[in-house]
Amino acid sequence: MTKITKEAALLYHSQGKPGKIEVVPTKPYSTQLDLSLAYSPGVAEPCLEIEKDPEKAYEYTSKGNLVAVISNGTAVLGLGDIGALAGKPVMEGKGLLFKIFAGIDVFDIEVNEKDPDKFIQAVKAISPTFGGINLEDIKAPECFEIENRLKAELDIPVMHDDQHGTAIISGAGLLNALEIQGKKIEDVKIVVNGAGASAISCTKLYVMLGAKKENIVMVDSKGVINAERTNLPESKKQFVTDRKIYTLEDAMRGADVFLGLSKADVVTVEMVQSMNENPIVFALANPNPEIAYEKAKNARTDLIFATGRSDYPNQINNVLGFPYIFRGALDVRATCINEEMKLAAVYAIADLAKKPVPDVVNAAYNLKRISFGPDYIIPKALDPRLLTTVSPAVAKAAISSGVARKVITDWDAYESKLRSLMGYDNKMIRRFTEMAKQNPQRIVFAEANHANMLNAAVMAYQEGICFPILLGNEELIAKLAEQIGVSLEGIQVLNLRSPEEADRRERYARVLANKKQREGVTLAEAREKMYDRNYFGMMMVEVGDADGFITGTYTKYAETIEIAKNIIGIREGHKHFGAMHIMNTKKGTYFLADTLINRHPSTETLVDIARLARNSVKFFAHDPVMAMVSYSNFGADDQGSPASVHEAVAEMQARYPDLLIDGEMQINFALNTNLRDKTFPFNKLAGKEVNTLIFPNLSSANSAYKMMLEMGLAECIGPIQMGLNKPIHFTDIESSSRDIVNLTTVAVLDAIVQREIEKVKSSK
Repeated sequence: MTKITKEAALLYHSQGKPGKIEVVPTKPYSTQLDLSLAYSPGVAEPCLEIEKDPEKAYEYTSKGNLVAVISNGTAVLGLGDIGALAGKPVMEGKGLLFKIFAGIDVFDIEVNEKDPDKFIQAVKAISPTFGGINLEDIKAPECFEIENRLKAELDIPVMHDDQHGTAIISGAGLLNALEIQGKKIEDVKIVVNGAGASAISCTKLYVMLGAKKENIVMVDSKGVINAERTNLPESKKQFVTDRKIYTLEDAMRGADVFLGLSKADVVTVEMVQSMNENPIVFALANPNPEIAYEKAKNARTDLIFATGRSDYPNQINNVLGFPYIFRGALDVRATCINEEMKLAAVYAIADLAKKPVPDVVNAAYNLKRISFGPDYIIPKALDPRLLTTVSPAVAKAAISSGVARKVITDWDAYESKLRSLMGYDNKMIRRFTEMAKQNPQRIVFAEANHANMLNAAVMAYQEGICFPILLGNEELIAKLAEQIGVSLEGIQVLNLRSPEEADRRERYARVLANKKQREGVTLAEAREKMYDRNYFGMMMVEVGDADGFITGTYTKYAETIEIAKNIIGIREGHKHFGAMHIMNTKKGTYFLADTLINRHPSTETLVDIARLARNSVKFFAHDPVMAMVSYSNFGADDQGSPASVHEAVAEMQARYPDLLIDGEMQINFALNTNLRDKTFPFNKLAGKEVNTLIFPNLSSANSAYKMMLEMGLAECIGPIQMGLNKPIHFTDIESSSRDIVNLTTVAVLDAIVQREIEKVKSSK
């Protein structure tokens, strides 16, 4: 992991627009009518409705998706009492995390007031603005009184994240660590170093999870909190121990679990060595833990170790909890965040860590493969499944415990809503997945000795999408499967070069030679080609031994394309085939072609690409609205590619008079309906939003979709082959396992459709 320097941190916060968050309008504001609706006189109508029924504020304002992050700056991170203003960067950062992880809007409020009564009064006074309140970086013991009173006096969720966030995440980690170490929470001896807000809350939650108070020793700056101590605040009295021990060193002997929420380097190697067998150490002091990771791991090989840092395994990070807890609470308009909701979050987070880790998470952390074990006891902060795992669990707990004012009944619809909050709507691929699972097909995976393709094949099988056939050496594939932690149970592995496949190779060779005998292919040459996985795999599809084929992780696509044309052939009525990427963006779904096959298409080729795209877009249940793009508009340039595109448009309009297609046009006119219609009122797409873009050459199409991906503007499905006689689909070296699974889903649907087409042909 990259080390964070002072210079990098200051530059990050200062470059461009200072700070990390801004307010963005959600309604149109470009005309006088828009402004009249937004403010005077139109704004009076929702005001009057809310006056009659305060609950209408959730319908007509942002209240239901707005959280206040409020602090007085008295306990900021590891910085202490630095004041309200100095703590503002932290509060802005919290707002950013709420937004990017759960789609929640935030106003950060820095209150320059240390008196609890006055602070509470200020928060109560502004509370009508918000759907929830996240208290942040307020020192103990004042934070206990502030949170308890606000929870009692307000009817919206209030949570002091420093207390409960750390408790929830560490609680999930503790449950999983205990499971791995073979221990029960009711039996273990726990040492808590630190007695502030977070430590108290963590300890209380551990008791709720089953830990026994008599097995807990809490240590503060004065030593062990034991029966001999006097003048203890109420928050510490509940964790007094009767044992006659006085120091952290005493407490650590024979302990099973250490939780540190104190300061750096207070735990020694000797203390860790004195713990019970299979110990668990959560050293959560920030920015440096109570004992360095390397020291602790060198001290005990049987240790499970966690910190609050992102550059070591097992980061106990509040971001795993608070965005999703508030999301679930807001979505049912909960009156509070109660203990049932917190426990639901604990169990949901703990359970998620036991599930296979998505490629996007491995990629984000530059990891090869991670799975449940000593170095992975809780999910990573960037795991996208947290939103759809934790938020529903919290919402369900709020409903069942009676604190929800809105009841969710359609949980599938709610999960879809949550996914859309992440910025992209993947309803299309989810719908296709459900379709594929109804009729899974036999799909050949050419390069099963590549980790991503092997993992994708296993995922597709486990999700019920297809019956994989893995091409390759059985021993090598088995070894790779063991390395990446996947099971090959129920999956066919076919070694095309083995003696057992000699008859099949001969059969395929004769079919190929007979098909291509007048194109110079001899039987001897065909036999040789059957040792090539692409030839062999495509022949499986050609003769009906399989239904679809996935390749391209290793092979150069240009070579594979030629093989596909020779073996599978191009669909009747076409002279070319192409590829399409489906781009899911915040503005909607776009189909881009040709993104892979044809480098410098002629007019004839562009017509074929447009025709194939038309059919493919319809296949994906969309009505095509097509723009053929270039660097000129409607004949402004009559040379080169604009002229080819112009001619292709004319031919497409002549062939398909009812098809919504026009061009050539520049990309901004294609995507901006108002600009296009105002500038070129004669265009055939008037009033329509373009969803299909046909590019003048491979370079522009390929660059366009890759730029969208790298800029974070879209997620994609593809490349999707268009125009071959059989379902042959191409990946590339950049494809993740999830990309390949999505492509497999398309291949299954392609195979189903192809089979229906063949049935119709044979019946004629």
